[in-house]
Amino acid sequence: MLGYRFSNYQPPQSKEQATFDSLLKIFMQLLNMTAGDVGEAMRWLTNLDRKYGLTNDQYGIGDFFEDLKEKGYLTEENERGEIEITPKTERAIRRSALEEIFGKLKNSRTGNHQTTQSGTGDEPSADIRQYRFGDELDQISMTETLRNAQINHGLGEFFLTEEDLEVVEKEYKTQTSTVLMIDISHSMILYGEDRITPAKKVAMALAELITTKYKKDTLDIIVFGNDAWQIEIKDLPYLQVGPYHTNTVAGLELAMDLLRRRKNKNKQIFMVTDGKPTCLKEGIRYYKNSFGLDSKILNKTLNLAAQCRRLHIPITTFMIASDPYLQQFVREFTEVNGGNAYFSNLQNLGDMMFEDYRRNKHRTKRL
Repeated sequence: MLGYRFSNYQPPQSKEQATFDSLLKIFMQLLNMTAGDVGEAMRWLTNLDRKYGLTNDQYGIGDFFEDLKEKGYLTEENERGEIEITPKTERAIRRSALEEIFGKLKNSRTGNHQTTQSGTGDEPSADIRQYRFGDELDQISMTETLRNAQINHGLGEFFLTEEDLEVVEKEYKTQTSTVLMIDISHSMILYGEDRITPAKKVAMALAELITTKYKKDTLDIIVFGNDAWQIEIKDLPYLQVGPYHTNTVAGLELAMDLLRRRKNKNKQIFMVTDGKPTCLKEGIRYYKNSFGLDSKILNKTLNLAAQCRRLHIPITTFMIASDPYLQQFVREFTEVNGGNAYFSNLQNLGDMMFEDYRRNKHRTKRL
């Protein structure tokens, strides 16, 4: 008798399910590129299918479209009766961005953002110490406590005193408030290069990371063009570039106002841009100069950078441009603020943003 033989389990293949899953990944990318326009994304997907044969005779793009509606990714229940994506799809797009950009982190301890301090934190550590007044009951180590009771009082009759109690130390984690500024000026799509899609993909990944892994942290997202305004996380897939100049001053003023309302001590600003500030708002009038670094606009921008430094708010600038003229401005801006600057391409933007976020989490500001 040969007995049992074990091998790796190979699940039965379902052509339809495999096709839907593979098409869904492409569809999510297309939705990000089309700012949530379902019709345009489906047209692009159909063209890709014709060119690369994404489907087969058993399962076509029409079947995929019906499955999207049946599974709750698309809906027609709106005032206009148009096909739109659902909150389920918005969450799926964010999860897809998180997996694409930060997926390599899920199997490591990197990014827990612990400090060298311990106390009434969230995560138990390997350290055991004697009980002190004020310790939480859930910190008591039952194994060590019972062992102490037996050693100190014998095995004949169980007896427990406060001196027998030992507790498991917990790691203290810092709480961080972040404002992410995204440039949506017209230059983000100039010269045949789509810079806004990677920028908002990174924003979605960062948002999903913070809301799922660092739930005590806060993230506010603002966009800036001629003006600046706050957007919700759910609005990110629909974000588009407009016919705007770059009013960095408005973005920084709004970011500082949002951080002023946050009560925790660790605060920071991330700014994703590809150009120099070219606009100011004076009353109801816009002062614009796209031809160079206008001293009036530059001085106002640098003054805000210095003000952020006095408030202990570092600004990390992710410059998606290689122009030495623009890099010199970023270096001056960073020196005045005391923050960080990265001259990144579109491929490594996510890695750089996460590393800076993780690094800043290690410090604890004392104001």
